Amino acid sequence: MSSKKIYLIAISTWFAAFGMQSVVFAWLVTILLREPAERVGYAQMSILLPGMLLILLAGAIADRVGLRRQALWSQLFAALTPMLLIYFLYFEALSYSVLIVYALLMGLAQAFVTPARDGLLNHVAGDNIQRMVVLASLCQFGFQILGYTLAGFADTVGAITILSVQSIILLLGCGALVALGEVGAPRAQAQQASIMKDLWEGASTVAGDPLMRAVMIQNVAMGIFFMGAFIVAFPLVVREVYNGTSSDLASLNAFNSLGLVITIGVLLRIGHIARAGRALLLAQFIGSLVLALAGWVVQQYLFVFCVFLWGICGGVAMPMSRTLMQQTAPSALRARVMSFYAFSFMGAGPLGALWAGYLADSVGPQNAIMISAGCMALLALIMGVVSPLWGSVTEQTAT
Repeated sequence: MSSKKIYLIAISTWFAAFGMQSVVFAWLVTILLREPAERVGYAQMSILLPGMLLILLAGAIADRVGLRRQALWSQLFAALTPMLLIYFLYFEALSYSVLIVYALLMGLAQAFVTPARDGLLNHVAGDNIQRMVVLASLCQFGFQILGYTLAGFADTVGAITILSVQSIILLLGCGALVALGEVGAPRAQAQQASIMKDLWEGASTVAGDPLMRAVMIQNVAMGIFFMGAFIVAFPLVVREVYNGTSSDLASLNAFNSLGLVITIGVLLRIGHIARAGRALLLAQFIGSLVLALAGWVVQQYLFVFCVFLWGICGGVAMPMSRTLMQQTAPSALRARVMSFYAFSFMGAGPLGALWAGYLADSVGPQNAIMISAGCMALLALIMGVVSPLWGSVTEQTAT
């Protein structure tokens, strides 16, 4: 089996498990424990906080220890972490504090997996990076749908069963990473350089390039306004407006990912998108309008449909922003540059969770969604005027 296929299998297991976790965790904190909006925001922030604090360091370490090795051990750690929740659920002792500890541990694993996984993509992609990015995105959201679907049975089979399946899926991904071989070996020169120097090189590379800088700003805005709405306001709407269950949460997430998958499938058929920056800005602006509509509608089926349309827009924005960073980053610094890329999104995530939590507590979750959408639309308009994104052109590489 080729390294590309093995890599896609490895990331598919991660995102299937991630989909399960996102539904089960939101269900536990929002519906089972029925925590108020502010504490829901804190809980979701806890998953993202380690990424905010450690992902840049993780990117520098990945260059030293090897991308595959770091991804392997981090995924193994993630596979064992659900045992904590299983223990407390079995003895009926689950508490908000236990969920916070679990969230921090899973966030730690994700902080170290992400830059290693993104760095590995370039080692297996060959000449056509954009196509590999789109394929990886297709696997990501396609298998998230599988994870969401499985987690939707939490009310029926119990959280212990779902968490056990999540661990098994992650362990299967560890096997794929072992089979990947010595792809992404440590850089020889990384052993002589200090980690702080590595981080500085990555930071100066990103800050010194106007295009990468613009993508980072877009990502920060997505982390605050889009991610905050998705992980905090959406579950609160399901609970407070529609009196929903774990299956309702799973369906909402699944329809969002279905929109992403449909768009990514179309992108695969189209092939290369030369104006990736322009596509990114248009997708962000239109997506903001659709998200605002999701916060405005009353009927649950219309809410889900708007979230599906929002996913269609995200299916353009996410691969385009990642492609711009992958193609612009120097090969010797790619793991560090991609760790900054991930940091711009994941690092802003805790701020987004707090933003959405406090906003939902003050004006209600639906109004919080509409306000977040308005802020993102304004940012997309500003970036279209002041940044090089609108006029940027990405090169088409050989297939």
